[in-house]
This record gives sequence, structure tokens and C-alpha cells, in this order.
Amino acid sequence: MNTVEPQAIYRKDYQPSAYLIRTTELSFDLSEDETLVSSKVHYYQNPNLASQERRLFLNGVNLELISISIDGVQPNYQLVDEGLEISDLADEFTLEITTRIHPEKNTSLNGLYQSSGNFCTQCEAHGFRQITYYLDRPDVLSVFTTHIKADHKRYPILLSNGNLISSKPGEVTWHDPSLKPCYLFALVAGDFAVLEDTYTTISGKEVALKIYVESHNIDKTQFAMDSLKRSFAWDEQRFGLEYDLDIYMIVAVDDFNMGAMENKGLNIFNSTYVLANPDTATDKDFINVEAVIGHEYFHNWTGDRVTCRDWFQLSLKEGLTVYRDQEFTA
Repeated sequence: MNTVEPQAIYRKDYQPSAYLIRTTELSFDLSEDETLVSSKVHYYQNPNLASQERRLFLNGVNLELISISIDGVQPNYQLVDEGLEISDLADEFTLEITTRIHPEKNTSLNGLYQSSGNFCTQCEAHGFRQITYYLDRPDVLSVFTTHIKADHKRYPILLSNGNLISSKPGEVTWHDPSLKPCYLFALVAGDFAVLEDTYTTISGKEVALKIYVESHNIDKTQFAMDSLKRSFAWDEQRFGLEYDLDIYMIVAVDDFNMGAMENKGLNIFNSTYVLANPDTATDKDFINVEAVIGHEYFHNWTGDRVTCRDWFQLSLKEGLTVYRDQEFTA
């Protein structure tokens, strides 16, 4: 049981991070009774700060540290409450960490957890710290590359943010060229049916659209797909904002702990806001599906590409995106 007393956090206490991140490379080895997570993160000193802080605190909760090295050498580090402290750091370095986690026992539905036998993530606001030791804050952005390995028979679908750059049975690599904070990271692994379509953007680029659901729900996904394509078109026509990846994916699961989450290129939804057909859904259900599909897509620019400094600015990204989705559905 966590006995740490919660402490109040005030907006006035905000301090920028002493270190920033250039690139993040994650490797997941998924199995039924444990998951190994290896991270390779390139840190550098924040050039906008006058002080030369040589210490780094990384957030981490419910993690088993297996190994740690900086440029191939074990650093001066200490495990502390809810994190890891490293001292005597250089201006720039590559930190490699391997942790063991247990998604099958994670009942918080934050971080990486299992949903109906599938792996799923929720990282906003502080879920990523349950995956690996990291600067879990929205003002530190990085380019992410994600490798996933799993039993192909049990988990034929392996998804993460960005564009798929390599794939073979049981092993994939995804690369997201956009800078993003770790709360927008996503991973899904499981056995899903998929509805596929394409959208041609205003500049002529073809984007693959995919909606993943449990197989018995595939007949309830067409309206969500139509809503997604309308959202793409509306954002181009109203604000001149074009989608910037090669693929846009939605995954719907029954026990997702939020309505939906705008992870870059890989939105995860509670199935309530994706599934609808005339035989089972009311008019209000259709309205809600279109509104939430639009809202999460519009976050691509107001929330993902342009994000918040800290969680006291949550109303900025959410308020602006609500305004945009209400204009869309008006």
C-alpha cells in the first residue's frame, strides 16, 4: 500500500526541467506474467537555463529496476520515493534503463495494463511513470521510436504512435517523427478486427484510417469511420490544419478508464464512443460518437502538436478543443 502523503502542487512552484530529451527509444517484450521495458533516452542540458544543474530526478512508480547505464557506464544513482535520482551528470548523455512491470496485475488502468486479455495504455496525466523511469511532465518533448515483441498467436495486432516502419509476425517498430510529451505515448497489443479506409488530404497525401474493435463489434464501426473522415475534412476547411502522419488509428475497448484519449496517431476509446448502428443506438448515441471522434482528432493540433506547459494549463488544450468540436457538430 502506498503510504506517501499526497502533497499539494501549486502553479507558482513551476520550474523548467534542467534536462531535455532529444530522442526516446522504447522496447517492450510482452508476456502473460511480466513485461520487460528497455528505454534508451538521449538527454541534454536545457539551454534556456542559466544554472548548470548536474542532477536529474526521473519519475517512476511500481517499477522493478533491472539495469541502468549512462553511455555504457553505471551512473551514480539512488532509488527514492516515486522515482530515481541520478547525479554527477554531463551536459549530454544517453541513459539506458531496463525495468520489469506487471500489466496483468495493474488494476489502476494507468500506464500499461491488460483489458479483456489485450494490452492497453493510459498515460495522461501521470501514467507513463508506471512504464519506465522518465521525465513524466508535459513540457518535455521527444521523438519516440517503439519496438514491440509479443506472441503473434495471442497478440497479432501490435500498435504504437506514429508510422509503422518495420513489421514481421510478433515484432514491430513504430516511429513518431513529431515531438510529443510522454503522456501522449500509447501501446496496444491484442487480437482485434479492423475497419479500414483512406482519406486524401488537401495536399493530396493519402492517409490510412483504421478502427480496431473486438470482432463481434465490427458491424458497429462505420459511423465512427464516417465521422472521422468528416473531422479530417472540417479541420482542413475551417482552420487549414492537415493531418501529418501516414496513418490514423482508433482502438475501442470496453474498460478504458476515460471517454477517449488523444495519443498521437493512436487514439484509444471507450467503446461507448465508437460503436453505433441503427439497430442498437439512439440519436444521442450517434451525436456523442461524432462529437468525441471529432474532439480527439482535433487534439492532433490543439493538444498534441501544441501542448501545455504544465497541468494547470489543462483547460487551454481541452477548452480550445471543446470549442473546435462544438463548432464541428453545430
